[in-house]
Amino acid sequence: METDSYCREIEAHLCRKNAGHLVRVAGPAFEMVAGWAETGIPLKVALLGIDRTVERRNAKGPGRRPLRVEFCEADVLDAFDEWRRAVGVGTAGGGTLRPGGAGEPAGEEARAKPSPSLRAHLDRVVTRLTDRVASGTLAGELERVVERLIIELGEARTASRSLRGEARAAFVARLDAIDDELVASARTVTPSDVLATLRLEAEQELIPFRGRMPAEQYTRAVEAATTNLLRDRLKLPEVGYSSGF
Repeated sequence: METDSYCREIEAHLCRKNAGHLVRVAGPAFEMVAGWAETGIPLKVALLGIDRTVERRNAKGPGRRPLRVEFCEADVLDAFDEWRRAVGVGTAGGGTLRPGGAGEPAGEEARAKPSPSLRAHLDRVVTRLTDRVASGTLAGELERVVERLIIELGEARTASRSLRGEARAAFVARLDAIDDELVASARTVTPSDVLATLRLEAEQELIPFRGRMPAEQYTRAVEAATTNLLRDRLKLPEVGYSSGF
């Protein structure tokens, strides 16, 4: 996507989130958003970051001024870091962007955030899976898998607090296996043409990084990015747990 189009999409999304109030992406704000595009932040990832800022602002109550894009940068960069870790790529520009200084590289440790506890992670996953079942929009086989996983994870929440050492490591490995099962089931119920479209979208997201990746790494990244898009389409959480996120 061209930089101008990218910035206009950001501007239009922010306008919708501001209940129709137009806040121009111009001047320093345009340079900041253009830096997102040049670094390779996918548009969907940038919009996710903006949505997080909006949700946090809205939680404080009505009557606030229209949100400017500058206040969304930290959440956009956090969302981008999460996407990069999930897909397995570095930044196109050779570093991680920092708030207030588009294009400035920074180490991963500088942007590291405390990870949620294992119990908090399980609470979030069970809540999201329960919401998906309640929506009634999951295909039959996927819905049955999700219902079974809700029971297993729900029973494990209390015990997760006391897990230590090898027992904890084994449980975390089980969460990875559950996530693999969830994704496999989601792929099974998704029409092949939809999966093909998601794969093309994943390849588009990875264009800024393609030239810096060996073929094998690129193939893995495309699969991971496709999975992310499928997860987003079906609103499924990531069950796997990492102490780094």
